[in-house]
Amino acid sequence: MIKRLNPVRVSQGRLKRLAGWACMLFILATGAAQAQAAALIPAAPKVAASSYILMDADSGEILAAGNPDETLHPASLTKLMTAYIAEVELAAGNIHRDDEVLISEKAWKMGGSTMFIEVGERVPVQELLKGIIIVSGNDASVAIAEHIAGGEDAFAQLMNNTARRLGMINSHFVNASGWPASDHYSTARDLAILSRHIVNDYPEYYQLYAQKYYQYGVDKKTGKPLRRQANRNSLLWSNPDVDGLKTGHIEASGYGLAATAKREGRRLITVVLGAKSEKQRAAEAQKLLTYGFRFFENVDVKKGGVTLETVPVWKGKQNQVDVAIDDDLIVTVPRGTGKKLKATLDIDPMIEAPVEAGQQLGTLKVTIDDEIVKEVPLRAQTAIERAGFFKRLWDSIRLFIKGLF
Repeated sequence: MIKRLNPVRVSQGRLKRLAGWACMLFILATGAAQAQAAALIPAAPKVAASSYILMDADSGEILAAGNPDETLHPASLTKLMTAYIAEVELAAGNIHRDDEVLISEKAWKMGGSTMFIEVGERVPVQELLKGIIIVSGNDASVAIAEHIAGGEDAFAQLMNNTARRLGMINSHFVNASGWPASDHYSTARDLAILSRHIVNDYPEYYQLYAQKYYQYGVDKKTGKPLRRQANRNSLLWSNPDVDGLKTGHIEASGYGLAATAKREGRRLITVVLGAKSEKQRAAEAQKLLTYGFRFFENVDVKKGGVTLETVPVWKGKQNQVDVAIDDDLIVTVPRGTGKKLKATLDIDPMIEAPVEAGQQLGTLKVTIDDEIVKEVPLRAQTAIERAGFFKRLWDSIRLFIKGLF
């Protein structure tokens, strides 16, 4: 006797199996897609240097690094700080571009790279700044330090105070030029932080870092101009996107380079320390810049200082307050994932007065596939004073009733 199958039960069983297979295929396809996306972003390249870092200049995100906090003698990369302080002083009006600086014997006697200034000569600040940035003049560095602080020792104190203000926590300077000295050190991370400030804080002077040649003064015997000197940053010739910053070399720590490039509105900064040659430092820096531009993108999330939400305030003279983030929020993410980025506001639901201007009232969270990639504080844009007794009492009653439901 042949037993007949129930066609309905068979259909349901098949549907269950098909649903299971479909679910499994979906999971496998999703996993394969995610794996494929991950495969598109390779690991950072290997870099032949003691220490290195790659930073996005807009977001401040670190895209690659190797021993970034190792302290090394920065050599002439020291002059980044010297030039930055000169720019700070110019912006503050404490010195002026046309100020004539009397060149001391100490400045004139400096060896190594120079801009060929003479003892007793008076040189405008703007020319000394060019000499520091373009041709790495040790003489110019000492001269500007003496002009700003009265002496190189006092200027070194100013350098260290500025380093602390900028968050360069692993740096210490004892001279303005990067001349060999004990207890004079910095790191790739700190020099990247400084480079970012040089680019962003005083753009009116930044164009000097892209100049390929500089010539100053004349030969007193012949009256002919002294030889034209070339900027030692070879990437200025080989990569049209590169427009700065500075090179350095000292036997104790090798060859160093702080370089920055801008492509399609996006800027990267890389610092390479402890390379074995000029050619190697340029090649390793170029390798990092290529990696950063090729595999990452920036997303403008929210503007700083712009109201993102108006939230209720209890027991205050005003019933609500605007919240915003402090600065423009730019997030650097693997290329191709920017469309997945989401920004949500996580705000304290029970804000009570008094509220101070700038007080954190919540957090802006940026996520990709539910994974947090950035969190920044949401701050009150105005102060809210505490209300009088009856307003506070009434709000307390309202809060009690609200809590019941």
